[in-house]
Amino acid sequence: MQSTAIHFTTLRCGLGWLLVARTRRGVCNLRFGDTPEAVVDGLRQEFPWAELRENGAGLASCVAALERYLEGRSQRLELPLDVRGSQFQRRVWDAIRAIPYGETRSYAQLAGAIGRPTAVRAVAGACGANPVALAVPCHRVVSSSGGSGGYRWGVKRKTSLLALERKASEDSLSASLRGWSAPPSSSRSKRAAAPPRSACSTRPSSA
Repeated sequence: MQSTAIHFTTLRCGLGWLLVARTRRGVCNLRFGDTPEAVVDGLRQEFPWAELRENGAGLASCVAALERYLEGRSQRLELPLDVRGSQFQRRVWDAIRAIPYGETRSYAQLAGAIGRPTAVRAVAGACGANPVALAVPCHRVVSSSGGSGGYRWGVKRKTSLLALERKASEDSLSASLRGWSAPPSSSRSKRAAAPPRSACSTRPSSA
């Protein structure tokens, strides 16, 4: 097999070490580990035929997007992907990407979503084979019993990611509600006494 160049870099975060790697087409691997050596070794094992090149500068935009997500400052993680898997796995991964931020689905619900309601174990296997953590957010797939279920990168990381998304969603909702809340009564009284045109002209557009 012809060697393919894969560029990678590592970053430390609250969940340990994260490695991001990409081909010329897109991100092919996102993995967590306890040390930088562990994540690089994992990359090497997953792509033994590739020529690995460390390239922090070339992956700066990917790192910035990941940092925004992991800090709860962004609910969207849009990265170009270059992932390889069976047709079934790709269907599962597409269904996982459709799960909204801050929400979860059970393995059984995911199996139903792809039209294979009896393939719950196969769905769980596809989750475990996901090569791009976060970009395909398999941490949002949980057990029907109410537990978190398994996670390739450790259940502790899974529960932390779910907690992060839940808090960020709640904060975003609270901020939206504050933005729509009525002004204090004194402010309403002052505006009511002012001419209608003046009251409207000083209000910023929400568009």
